[in-house]
Amino acid sequence: MSMLPGEGERQRAGRRGSASVDPFRLSDDELGALLAGEPAFRLRQVRQWLARGVADSAAMTDLPKTLRMHLTKVFPPAPRTLRHVTADGGLTHKVLLALEDGEAIESVLLCYPRNGSRRGRATVCISTQAGCAMGCPFCATGQAGLRRQLRTYEVIAQIAAVEGLLRNGAVTADGVPDHLTNVVFMGMGEPLANLDATVSTLEWLVGHETFDLSARNVTVSTIGLVPAIRRLLRLELPITLAVSLHAPNDELRDQLVPINRQHPLGDLLAACDEYAAATRRRLTFEYVMIDGVNTAPEHARQLADLIAPRRAHVNLIPMNPTPGIAWVAPPVTAQRRFAGILEASGLTATIRHNRGTDIDAACGQLYANYQMASGRRLPAAERSPTAERMLPLAGGGARSAS
Repeated sequence: MSMLPGEGERQRAGRRGSASVDPFRLSDDELGALLAGEPAFRLRQVRQWLARGVADSAAMTDLPKTLRMHLTKVFPPAPRTLRHVTADGGLTHKVLLALEDGEAIESVLLCYPRNGSRRGRATVCISTQAGCAMGCPFCATGQAGLRRQLRTYEVIAQIAAVEGLLRNGAVTADGVPDHLTNVVFMGMGEPLANLDATVSTLEWLVGHETFDLSARNVTVSTIGLVPAIRRLLRLELPITLAVSLHAPNDELRDQLVPINRQHPLGDLLAACDEYAAATRRRLTFEYVMIDGVNTAPEHARQLADLIAPRRAHVNLIPMNPTPGIAWVAPPVTAQRRFAGILEASGLTATIRHNRGTDIDAACGQLYANYQMASGRRLPAAERSPTAERMLPLAGGGARSAS
């Protein structure tokens, strides 16, 4: 027996917790089948709405009401905003969105006002998974565990929701654009562990000029999934790749970034070199600075030796306060000393000014307060420094829990 139009996608979606098709994953033939009996130009109209990031058929106002009602039965509704909180004088916004199956995800808008000749920017940090399976012990999102993959429309819906805040005046700041200028895949989840949705989102953002974004204004962060990096480079899109290192050697990285046991630093850096050569884009390496764990001068020298031969930028991220985890950022003097050692080797290094820490919107904090409010304790609390399971320090010692 033949399937109804869109039935295959709907059955696959049902197994993932949603009964709707993903409009962004439909071919012209599949979308045309859903529009059977309509004039041919209706397909173009729907595609134009999708190109603007709109998947909610109820918002497609130039379609007849009867067609909108028909598509409502198969297209997903727009996510509901459960919470919108601000910090940093209105320059940081965190949005908690409820998806069709009741799952919740968070996105962050970071506003950077115009400064002299530097244009203002509005950057959205988006999630690709509900939770994360990578298990990095310093990250609240990872401690919540992976609940499910996001679909393409759920990733794009985050961008549309935040763009709407700018367009409708809900977010206003002097010197900040009224539209998004940058997208970073640095929210909840590992983007390359949900590669299909990440790739299809990138294709819509760049290939369809959705939200008028340039590929050069899109950054994908990864913990280091080597096969996925190689697939990403085959897209031949000049997007920036940001690789989360967090340790300068395999022994320490095995503990801070468990996936390193499958993709050690040598393999990861080889894939990074291939990506840089293919895209001609400078690599970014991210490094969370944890006091007493990975910020000794010897760590800085090891890191410099590891990546100095490459055309790369190092983004140093002081550890953010996280529920259930006792690790902290090193003192500012230690952060500057670490950066100075990298710069002396010829690398460009910056210490990130963490934004949104007081609303749990900074790196590694997403979903932290929502998870704690649910009454479930973060697993990281079981293996934090207070539980005497300490990582080794340079020189072979171990830090006590005192």
